[in-house]
Amino acid sequence: MFSIMPSASRRMLVLLLLCLGIAPYASAQTSRTIADFDKGWKFHLGDVKGAEKASAPDKNWRLLNLPHDWSIEGTFSKDNPASPEGGALPGGIGWYRKTFTVPLASKGKQVYIDFDGVYQHSDVWVNGHHLGFRPNGYISFRYELTKYLNYGGVNVIAVKVNNSEQPNSRWYSGSGIYRNVWLVTTNPVAIDHWGTYVTTPELGIKSAGVVVKTTVRNSQSTAKPYTVRTKIFDADNKLVAVGGSIPSKAQLSDSAVSFENTLPVYAPRLWSVESPYLYKVVTEVLIDKKVVDTYTTPLGIRTFEFDADKGFILNGKSLKILGVCDHHDLGSLGAAINTRALERQLQILKGMGVNGIRTSHNPPAPELLDLCDKMGFIVMDEAFDMWKMKKTKYDYHQFWDEWHKRDLQDQILRDRNHPSVFIWSIGNEIGEQYSRTDTVGRVIARELAGIVRSLDNRPITAANNDPEPASNIIASGALDIIGYNYHHQDYESFHKRYPGKKFISTESTSALETRGSYDMPSDSIRRWPISWDKPFTTGNKDNSVSAYDNVSAPWGSTHEETWKVVKKNPMLSGMYIWTGFDYLGEPTPYSWPSRSSYFGVIDLAGFPKDVYYMYQSEWTNKTVLHIFPHWNWEAGKTVDVWAYYNNADEVELYLNGKSIGIKKKTGDDLHVMWRLKYEPGTLKAVSRKNGKVVLTKVINTAGAPAKIELIADRSNIKADGKDLSFITIRILDKNGNVVPNADNLVKFKISGAASIASVDNGDPVSHAPFKADYRKAFHGLALAIVQGKEQAGTITFTATSEGLAPATVVIRSK
Repeated sequence: MFSIMPSASRRMLVLLLLCLGIAPYASAQTSRTIADFDKGWKFHLGDVKGAEKASAPDKNWRLLNLPHDWSIEGTFSKDNPASPEGGALPGGIGWYRKTFTVPLASKGKQVYIDFDGVYQHSDVWVNGHHLGFRPNGYISFRYELTKYLNYGGVNVIAVKVNNSEQPNSRWYSGSGIYRNVWLVTTNPVAIDHWGTYVTTPELGIKSAGVVVKTTVRNSQSTAKPYTVRTKIFDADNKLVAVGGSIPSKAQLSDSAVSFENTLPVYAPRLWSVESPYLYKVVTEVLIDKKVVDTYTTPLGIRTFEFDADKGFILNGKSLKILGVCDHHDLGSLGAAINTRALERQLQILKGMGVNGIRTSHNPPAPELLDLCDKMGFIVMDEAFDMWKMKKTKYDYHQFWDEWHKRDLQDQILRDRNHPSVFIWSIGNEIGEQYSRTDTVGRVIARELAGIVRSLDNRPITAANNDPEPASNIIASGALDIIGYNYHHQDYESFHKRYPGKKFISTESTSALETRGSYDMPSDSIRRWPISWDKPFTTGNKDNSVSAYDNVSAPWGSTHEETWKVVKKNPMLSGMYIWTGFDYLGEPTPYSWPSRSSYFGVIDLAGFPKDVYYMYQSEWTNKTVLHIFPHWNWEAGKTVDVWAYYNNADEVELYLNGKSIGIKKKTGDDLHVMWRLKYEPGTLKAVSRKNGKVVLTKVINTAGAPAKIELIADRSNIKADGKDLSFITIRILDKNGNVVPNADNLVKFKISGAASIASVDNGDPVSHAPFKADYRKAFHGLALAIVQGKEQAGTITFTATSEGLAPATVVIRSK
């Protein structure tokens, strides 16, 4: 966490902690156990009367492991109630049941079930007892099972998930218990749920004063005294600080008491996006000098501030936030959370130079924040996409009055100790911002900000697509940072509108591209559609969008238009691009038959679009030379060739050995371009600095498809039933060139302890199932995702296609 010091610059001194509920500190004396509760569930799609009863028959139900998204298994249809905006996949009602035992040794202890997220409207029963209802599909929640369990006997958990009232989202939501579930057992005296909170009100070069606030719950009938002890370990597990034991006073049963301990960490290593160093806090509860509970909290120490003139400053150095917005789906895997799939996404983004993630537009999976902590991302943690005013007929507005306070509190308590979380967003493009006569939006904004500040002191923003001073959310005075959605043309005049205020581009760009598709000429900008509220009738017949960076939604801008403004203005603290990855649903500028978005810098399968390399040339120190498009065209066609490059003065282009000319970026140019007549052969680009060659890139005219190439992102995976290997399928000609328009149907076979989790190709118009053993290539590429089982061994994956030489790749699970 961090503290805001009472200085003129309002400098924010920060210690962030990450609460990893599933990596408890080992101790022979502790009784806290956190068990993976994902295996061995039974599932039925459709409502079943009486399924909440422990005795209900379920032997014919489908056996599966969580996390699970039933919608991704369905058939695309424009008639599905979610509509193409919601991904054109089915919703409905689903039931989950799990039979389990709890040992007699657990009697007298506290037993809880933790759900990281269920979409949506979930009811939970244990042994026929109703535990509760949560409407929010993104929030984490806990129920206590203690008094309803049969210790040493059979128990049944039943969960009803109701995603039948649609549309309830503006993007693909998924359906089911799509995040992880945990069974937690503690002693009666134990650290409470999300029960630690760490700050550093004093942080200097020589030491950091770590303040640990611990909340202990006593669930026993007596008030036996106990003590709370805190230790801090560095990344090498070396003890660096120990706090004195704090004895408790008499504590009533079923009550919670908080304790505060201050520990010095000398010569602290700071968390940064380049070096995200993590410590861990270990908090113990002792009775009669014996440890009865242990709770581990990894943490990162850092300072940051948002300055009205200098932008964002991390650990005393100016840093531009180079972020992306992303929805929660994992492409062809759907909404079902998978840590490796998330890690792959973040690795691809890191390769582009991204250092920030916005959790659009809801609380994320805990695993995303865990990874952002470890990998070094600046997270804007967002709470709501709507308040009382609806955006779709059946969305969260129905439950706002009853649930918004509890849901926001739970989000802050769960996430406030992550070092990656820098900013809280209390809403995205909220309907209440617009009215100039009804000021209810001001009242709600102040209420939400008050809830956040009662639990944490990191800065608060909101994603405003009405950035006028009269906007209710801005006029409320509730925001620490003014957030703009789009309006890049107004960035430079921000201080005229808001003197002395701090700026963040909460959402920017909304450029559109289809990977591998190119329209000529490339040097005129299109706004597709002309207006958000008018039908789009002038696009391409195949529902494609040119991959030159020259198309955007009417409310947005191209990637280059936006970055040119953000790049040159220090007071602009940073931007979050809409979006990092394509996502299911919201197929702007088209509707059906399109079923996924065109906004991503990276397509749905995880293949970068060309503009990825513009950012890489601007946002990283990597030496870049990227030329496009492909070189397979009709004879005599006029083709525009673009080059993104850096660390060089110029680029020279050659066609079949003949120079087409040297180009240099001037002014604020981000690319160079040549216009030439197509002739088959070889296109070569050479970048030079001071006359010396820096890089050379070659594109050849590809011949007919001849063979398949398989590239596994990892040849070794864990034999844990969850780990993944992402296999890229490339269609090559006889000389090894990718055939840019190849759409061959490729069939897959797998042997060994693994299965094909899903397949994809990045085509936003394809209606082929993701759960399959085949896929057509799209612009020469396809993807298969292999998931290991719980047995170690050799996995053999083979791809075949009629008329092509097959390919095989071997993966080992350990």
